[in-house]
Amino acid sequence: MTNSIQQRAEILENRFGLKTASYLSAGAADLPYDISERLRAARAQAVSKRKVAKLETATQVVNTGGSAALTWGSDDRLGWWGRLGSVLPLVALVVGLLLINSIQNDNRAQEVAEVDVALLTDELPPAAFADPGFVQFLKATRQASNVQ
Repeated sequence: MTNSIQQRAEILENRFGLKTASYLSAGAADLPYDISERLRAARAQAVSKRKVAKLETATQVVNTGGSAALTWGSDDRLGWWGRLGSVLPLVALVVGLLLINSIQNDNRAQEVAEVDVALLTDELPPAAFADPGFVQFLKATRQASNVQ
């Protein structure tokens, strides 16, 4: 998938370059000979540098035999401190997520325990809470107590 995206980008770059070159060539027909020769030489020089840059990049990858994942994303070979510094945020994230999960589990257990205590210490049997009329009565008393 990445190769197809890169190929599309290269195709679009080439199309843009060709369109730009055609516009420049069309406008260059009205220029004097010495200016058009300088433009042609500059264009040839730009094209030759572009090709050299692509070849240098490809030979560097082949010569190193590695990728950014193997070298931790840089050519200057990170030391142990650099690697520790790049892994430390990931470790902090994992520890934070585990801590949040633990706190949420404790909160859920505490809420369930509060409901159990309320049911067990109440004078009503648990079957009363299943009665729809009693649920309406509880809602009405809560609303009345919130208004006062």
